[in-house]
Amino acid sequence: MHIHILGICGTFMGGIAVIARQAGHKVTGCDANVYPPMSTQLQAQGIELIEGFDAGQIDLKPDLFVIGNVVSRGNPLMEQILDRGLAFTSGPQWLYENILRGKWVLAVAGTHGKTTTTSMLAWILEHAGLNPGFLIGGVPLNFGISARTTDSSFFVIEADEYDTAFFDKRSKFVHYLPRTAILNNLEFDHADIFPDLAAIETQFHHLVRTLPGSGLIIAHGREQSMRRVLAKGVWTKVEWLGIEQGWTARPRDAHAFDVFFEGGPRGTVNWELLGDHNRNNALAALAASRHAGVPVAKGIDALAEFRNVKRRLEVSGAVNGVTVYDDFAHHPTAIETTIAGLRSKVGNARILAVLEPRSNTMKMGIMKDALAGSLAGADLVFCYTNNLGWDAQPVLASLGAKAQCFEDLGALVAAIVAHSQAGDYVLTMSNGAFGGIHDRLLEALAK
Repeated sequence: MHIHILGICGTFMGGIAVIARQAGHKVTGCDANVYPPMSTQLQAQGIELIEGFDAGQIDLKPDLFVIGNVVSRGNPLMEQILDRGLAFTSGPQWLYENILRGKWVLAVAGTHGKTTTTSMLAWILEHAGLNPGFLIGGVPLNFGISARTTDSSFFVIEADEYDTAFFDKRSKFVHYLPRTAILNNLEFDHADIFPDLAAIETQFHHLVRTLPGSGLIIAHGREQSMRRVLAKGVWTKVEWLGIEQGWTARPRDAHAFDVFFEGGPRGTVNWELLGDHNRNNALAALAASRHAGVPVAKGIDALAEFRNVKRRLEVSGAVNGVTVYDDFAHHPTAIETTIAGLRSKVGNARILAVLEPRSNTMKMGIMKDALAGSLAGADLVFCYTNNLGWDAQPVLASLGAKAQCFEDLGALVAAIVAHSQAGDYVLTMSNGAFGGIHDRLLEALAK
């Protein structure tokens, strides 16, 4: 079958493309922004990419158009598809009907930590010899790819609450019909499509309604939002994270913690990751893999070899004693936990936090009141405000002289370099490419 994917260069739709190609389909696709690394990854898979959404692509005559959620009414190619009555579907629907149906799906949902937890879970199953398929919104370093399909009965998926397509406003994750579901946490986000937290909780309960009675829900026990979701009705066994009746972690030091389940010790994780949030992610992955038949001890062994995900406290380079880190953090909670995780590693050394508030929610100013507090753990703060839509300077005023804002990327890089000294750690945070700031910083530091 020939499928043509509209919006192919997003992480999810790019993963769909890779899986479809591996499954033997001819795959082509288009997007408004066709550029590396996604473009080169897809082309390496033999996938032809077209820049833009011109209506002439109708002449490719694919058997099916798969529509990403970046496509809206008025898109010239989409309008031609509708006018001609051609076959189309959404990415999540295609994935379920062609890949997930009949498999044991393990889905990882939550506002924070989805990519890392999904990667941990896929790696534990891989380490145990179960050869899972997976689709992850990042590149786990243990695999080097973000998606694959296999002949295994297990498939691990990052389960996003964002909407499915312009013609299907349900969250993506309601299509996956998992047997095992991790509900890691839940805060307000995606203000461009959700009016409030209650609306997101409703979508999470839609996911809960799809799980079979023989399945398992693994939920964060200290989050009232999760308690409210499950109070709406639950028909599946629940194991809690972070409370004594469920799964808990007791740190030994920055890189080791003991695992307890229902009050009993299950082993000790020794690994390279940092922070309470990653310990919680690990507990969720251990619980889910145990449900799939992997003993906890084997899961702990796998975590010792887990190498994290690209852009999760990833070292971009070090020049003249200054180390530059890259991280995907863009929500105040994620920003705070990322800084705390780095702090646990570097101790009293200076952390220079460099933030691009780029997400739709950030650009709308919904989270701005929490921004200064989330950055308080850094020694210096540099905020890139190009196309932000609101004035960040007064928002960060409580941080005093340690916070600066810049609309010009070159001026931002120059200021960071001017303030850097040997022994510093520069932490860049954005959910986008950030204008290639990591290479520009390293080059400027070298001079």
